Amino acid sequence: MQLEIRPDPAEVGRARRWVRSRLAGWGAGDDEPVAETLVLLVSELVTNAVVHTGRPAVLRLSLPGAAADLGDAAATATVRLEVADTSTRAPVPRCVGGDATGGRGLALVDCLADRWGWSSDDAGKSIWCELDRCDAAGEGAAVAYGGGRSAYEDLAYEAV
Repeated sequence: MQLEIRPDPAEVGRARRWVRSRLAGWGAGDDEPVAETLVLLVSELVTNAVVHTGRPAVLRLSLPGAAADLGDAAATATVRLEVADTSTRAPVPRCVGGDATGGRGLALVDCLADRWGWSSDDAGKSIWCELDRCDAAGEGAAVAYGGGRSAYEDLAYEAV
């Protein structure tokens, strides 16, 4: 499923609401860790697309079947989020100071997602991330909450 994003900062809130509604239909409650984390990841990736490109983007969400249909498999299903834009510029690492009000978006993605990456094509690029839905917190979430060290500590990324 996908949502067209206009190059307007108000679209970030609309994207969060859209993802929450899709997750609710999938059977993930707002307070479930995968839902809270996914909404934060949507905020970061859509904000990057809107702010750094100034162009329309597409938000794609892949949920592995309905949770009710998956039974026990839903507890370990992988959710995939992708934001595609028409900029061909690669994500660029940035170092930001402690007082900076931005510049930490992809560093957060690195900490919170179980996997993430980006690819380019003739039309632009896509930045994607995946979350494994399970009872135990993933390694990425542990890093974000002080339980480990990310390879990208002290760096921030700008997706342009």
